[in-house]
Amino acid sequence: MARRVHRPLEDQEFDFIVGMTPGPVLAYFTGTWPKAVEACRTMDVLVAELAEEYGTRLTAVRTDITRCPGPVRRFGVTGAPTVVLVESGEAVASHAGPLDREGFRAFLDAHL
Repeated sequence: MARRVHRPLEDQEFDFIVGMTPGPVLAYFTGTWPKAVEACRTMDVLVAELAEEYGTRLTAVRTDITRCPGPVRRFGVTGAPTVVLVESGEAVASHAGPLDREGFRAFLDAHL
């Protein structure tokens, strides 16, 4: 069964999902402006595949940075795509810009 990638629509929903999820959460921030769209499409596929691959070790939350400005400010997100690994509400690692599959796995493995 595929692991669900949560897609919150506003700050409160984002905070609820992250706060109620035991273990690490991969917060994945996307954008809708032209330069971000293509990179985010590629990352969308990787986030879904890796969330499934890592199973219960990882929960993914995907959101557009314009829809959740609170977490964007809190985690210092300045562009899209950006991934932030969150544990107990605190950012433990982040990466701005696109990642390939190997780079994404290395990022996760280094911090999980």
